[in-house]
Amino acid sequence: MGEKVGIIGLGIMGSAYARNLGKAGCEIVGCEIDDEKVRALGDVQLSRAGSPADVASRVDRIITSLPNAAAFLEVMGEIAEAGRTVVVADTCTLTVAEKEIGKGLIEKSGSILLDCPVGGTGAQAARGDLVIFGSGDAAAFARIRPVFEKMARVVHHLGPFGAGSTMKFIHNLLVAIHNCSAGEAFALGIKAGIDPQVVYDVISSSAGTSRMFEVRGPMMVTGDYDTNISSTLETILKDIACISQHARDVACPTPLFSLAGDIHRAAAAQGFAMSDPAVVCKVIGRLAGIDRDEPGTQHAAHPR
Repeated sequence: MGEKVGIIGLGIMGSAYARNLGKAGCEIVGCEIDDEKVRALGDVQLSRAGSPADVASRVDRIITSLPNAAAFLEVMGEIAEAGRTVVVADTCTLTVAEKEIGKGLIEKSGSILLDCPVGGTGAQAARGDLVIFGSGDAAAFARIRPVFEKMARVVHHLGPFGAGSTMKFIHNLLVAIHNCSAGEAFALGIKAGIDPQVVYDVISSSAGTSRMFEVRGPMMVTGDYDTNISSTLETILKDIACISQHARDVACPTPLFSLAGDIHRAAAAQGFAMSDPAVVCKVIGRLAGIDRDEPGTQHAAHPR
């Protein structure tokens, strides 16, 4: 049997971690309160734990992938209750202050929390195409690094606790901006009468491309933002709030990011909170008078 690791939270990202680690021969102890998410894992082999404390009683290394700060803090408290010394690598995007509270909770039991957000969408996580922004105790990180190397393309240790989150904020600032710039590019192409598939094929091979253009561009081509969701707009808005707070904390203006945040919030206000963030293309298209209500159709309401 391979390395043994716990995973708490088996949503879009956590389930991808489980699949890739399982393929790499790891023995997985998983914890998830939503039975449907566990069923969605299909043939992934894991031993299901009844609680975060149960996970901590059975493994020495844990990866957490949780939806919000409340869930994160609850899980950290339950891990501490297990009374064992474990290394916990949290991959959530939260404020550094929230993570510091969680760090204090599990340190009471002698455990170590590492701040290790990831760079990449759910689709990239499924392919193992992630970048780990690790930070915290170097010796503890060395213990969990071999696990990360089985589920990610690149693994970084960036220094003291919190440095990983800071790098993730920089990363997601660019993701938000590039997501909107991709949507704007497709809207311009469609308005000008160019087939969006042609826009994708040409730009993805040019200097104007970006990873967001390449990853979310196919959804912008079809106009379908609900079938193969790599993340939800709701989740991205949580990340945007964290980045905005961090930028205020360090007194750094972010004019492009601030505008991108407004566009993502506009998409949520129009009812797309549970759609893929690529839906910003639809919102920008509406500003241009573009109507693509049916997936796969390309129609400009006011063509030139």
